[in-house]
Amino acid sequence: MKNFDMLVIKIHSLVIFRNLLNDNIIKKLIKLIKIDNNDLELFVDTYADFCSALFNYNNNLSDYILNLILEDDNFFVKNYCKDEFPSSENQKMLMNELDILHDLSLISSDMVCYGCEYEGYLPQWEISGYDFQALYFERIKNIDKHGYGIFAKYHIFTIDNSNIIPVKNPEKILLSDLKGYNMQRQPVIDNTIALLNNKKAENILLYGDAGTGKSATVKAVANEYKDKGLRLIEIKKNQLYQIPVIVEKLYNNPLKFIFFIDDLSFQNSDDDFAALKAILEGSVSAPADNIVIYATSNRRHIIKETFSDRDGDDIHRRDTMEEISSLSDRFGIVITFSRPEKKQYTQIVSELAQQYGINMNIDELIIQAEAYAIRKGGRTPRAAKQFIQMLKAKQ
Repeated sequence: MKNFDMLVIKIHSLVIFRNLLNDNIIKKLIKLIKIDNNDLELFVDTYADFCSALFNYNNNLSDYILNLILEDDNFFVKNYCKDEFPSSENQKMLMNELDILHDLSLISSDMVCYGCEYEGYLPQWEISGYDFQALYFERIKNIDKHGYGIFAKYHIFTIDNSNIIPVKNPEKILLSDLKGYNMQRQPVIDNTIALLNNKKAENILLYGDAGTGKSATVKAVANEYKDKGLRLIEIKKNQLYQIPVIVEKLYNNPLKFIFFIDDLSFQNSDDDFAALKAILEGSVSAPADNIVIYATSNRRHIIKETFSDRDGDDIHRRDTMEEISSLSDRFGIVITFSRPEKKQYTQIVSELAQQYGINMNIDELIIQAEAYAIRKGGRTPRAAKQFIQMLKAKQ
């Protein structure tokens, strides 16, 4: 076996990319190249263990290490995002570590197996001669499009105890999948593009009837512009108080974020009402310039109001009611999604039928679609899609 002792020592000298030492596949690779292949049983077992781990990703070691580097969350990239020019020592350190990792990425199966007397079959992995330095600086240059850390690998997130958690298998809906409501969706698209272009972007409330595509619009926009540097973080109503902590974590992040609050509504005594009001009004906990709030609601005024609320004994009842009813006005853009009329519903059904390849007479298609909508409680894009998917399954 070729002697890798000095390379192993250099790997353990990593500072900027020290996180890589905790990676499971890197650990297995280091273990493999340290083993004397004269201990045949141990060598073969360790070799197979490494291959099994790597091949779960792909069979190219250089690809794997390069992606680890490009996605790594380290102090160099964080300082860069704060517009802090790296010191000469940090630049020297970066170049040295990229060279070390480049050498590691070029370890081939033949190099590891050199001198091994095992006569059975051992799988081989691939390597590629990437220029790590050029690729890393290209990534840094476009960090506002790719991000780093978990934001380089995923684009949809939730939160849990103020921690940002990636959604590994998000819904893959695109704007082209949505039919109808182009006029309603365009302001959302325009506002999102403004955010991505570092222009003034507003918080948006999408309200209206259930099943009209409010949530789907936000999710589709997030999917459509993920390669432009857009990320979405879904926040539940009872998590609104955590927003200031999340904002602090994202303040210097070069990416742009949508805080998505789905199906928003409050009781008039709800503590979360005050939290959202403070955020929208621009308090000290207001979102930074790289963050907007997109909320959906079935209620124009968001608050679940009763007649007793209007007839209470509050001395300042009028002021209270105005404050409650005006919460939606604190969103810079308010968009209404109403149930479609028959003509619009027919158009949505027809376009979906074409998209899904439904072979049916158009008149019969519309008759069945209308009957399905009645059974589902009324015409909506959701009902239209469910109907077409049902036909597709039967077909």
